[in-house]
Amino acid sequence: MNHSCTHLREVVRFVLQIKVDGFCVTKANINQDMGCVRSRCTLDGHDWEIRFHPALYVFDYTNYCPGLDLVFLGESSKGVTAILSGKITTVGAGDIKPLTETKATVPKSFSHPMDRSSPVYIGMGTARDDFRSCSLTVECSITMFRERGPEGAIPVPASDLPRHLGELLRSEAGADVTFAVSSGESFAAHKGVLAVRSPVFMAEFFGHMKDKDAQIVEIRDMDAAVFRAMLGFIYTDAVPELADKAPEEAVTLVQHLLVAADMYGLDRLKVMCEHRLTLGLDVGTVALTLALAEQHNCSRLKAKCIEFIAGGSQENLDAVLSSEGYKDLVATSPSVLAELLKAAHGKKRSRSPDDK
Repeated sequence: MNHSCTHLREVVRFVLQIKVDGFCVTKANINQDMGCVRSRCTLDGHDWEIRFHPALYVFDYTNYCPGLDLVFLGESSKGVTAILSGKITTVGAGDIKPLTETKATVPKSFSHPMDRSSPVYIGMGTARDDFRSCSLTVECSITMFRERGPEGAIPVPASDLPRHLGELLRSEAGADVTFAVSSGESFAAHKGVLAVRSPVFMAEFFGHMKDKDAQIVEIRDMDAAVFRAMLGFIYTDAVPELADKAPEEAVTLVQHLLVAADMYGLDRLKVMCEHRLTLGLDVGTVALTLALAEQHNCSRLKAKCIEFIAGGSQENLDAVLSSEGYKDLVATSPSVLAELLKAAHGKKRSRSPDDK
């Protein structure tokens, strides 16, 4: 029997070092107040961010193992398969010697902005009471797998259109409209780019809604940070601001972006916001998120919220009912309460021993 093997993929690798200063390790104090350390890079035309989490850790016997994960900042319709590996190479604290074993994530296909790998935990040595302040260096490697082209073919680089459009927005070259936000900030942009991406801007600048020659447009119903993020998405198809904010701030920004996306007909941004809100549902946010889903016709997000509330424990339900978000839900979207009660009743019946 004849056997043959065809190599369909090739490997691209990028290695970088992350230096962390002012690091503190004791079993009683594991940098709980220290935010993650981020480092960005571009590999084969795709943008990535490596995050080092001091407070995301496990103890391997007596060894303290902080976490690393990989975040995709680009976009790929086919998906990009990558692995993140890392190890701590130096620890500037006395005779502490880091563990030299390299740990790696499992291969994962990344498709959308903010797709994340599972964390990988890298050992740095024994956590002792006198190991209180130091600097350390983490060596990280991104291994990306790409389809191999035909033998002898000239490789075609990945599209960098979002990067070029992002530079166009930042440079303001050729801008023909200025948005004046109520906070006093202004943003220069290009009518043609906006119109191609948003049917609302298309009607505003090239339809019959307003003066086609208008050079200043007032924005009275949106915060400057939200408008900046929306404008950046229009040009680059990504919202990198979400990676730079604390979880609570990120949820608030996503909620406002959902409203903006619905207002300007940015369907992809709207779905991205739904996706992010679904992943972050908790008892403190689910009622407000449900109200947003009802008001802005997000049927899948609405179903997820109802499932979360109706399918949780009685303690979670009580917490939701006592939240400020639930009070807002009652005031702004009373019609959804009937669906919520129906789902809760159905869940209760499915748990009844009489139905077994």
